[in-house]
Amino acid sequence: MTPAVQLLKRQKVAYELHTFNVDDSDESYGLAAAKALGVPPERVFKTLLVCFNGDPKALGVCILPVTHTLNLKRAAKAHGQKSAQMADPAIAEKTTGYVVGGISPLGQKKALPTVVDHHAETLSAVYVSGGKRGLDLSLAPADLLQLTRGRFASLCVADAT
Repeated sequence: MTPAVQLLKRQKVAYELHTFNVDDSDESYGLAAAKALGVPPERVFKTLLVCFNGDPKALGVCILPVTHTLNLKRAAKAHGQKSAQMADPAIAEKTTGYVVGGISPLGQKKALPTVVDHHAETLSAVYVSGGKRGLDLSLAPADLLQLTRGRFASLCVADAT
């Protein structure tokens, strides 16, 4: 049981656990998860770590649909920072306790400021990594927000809203 699942059980939050086979040759774990689970890809969200203002250890979490691309300017603004860059994968893994491709927004080793893309607000449930490749969790966006102490914001490239 991953730390993400342990957190959901401890907090008594409603969720569903979904397992699927992972092909390491897949370029997008999120799109592969959507296909394997038979759910629309816009309901599957990826967890990305960014660093701020050139400091590789000043980190934040961005959660957005796998069908979209993160806008780093919007990520910085949503976190109240001047600039954002993608975090070094090794630092992301060490900080969260999860491997890239399986980083869950829940149960991370270190609580980080978190922003969830506003596309999640309209969905009854979102799918996020359960803490390892081949394991996803579905839960209500409001529960995701509460458990991560996050907030909604616009994070995506070419997002008109």
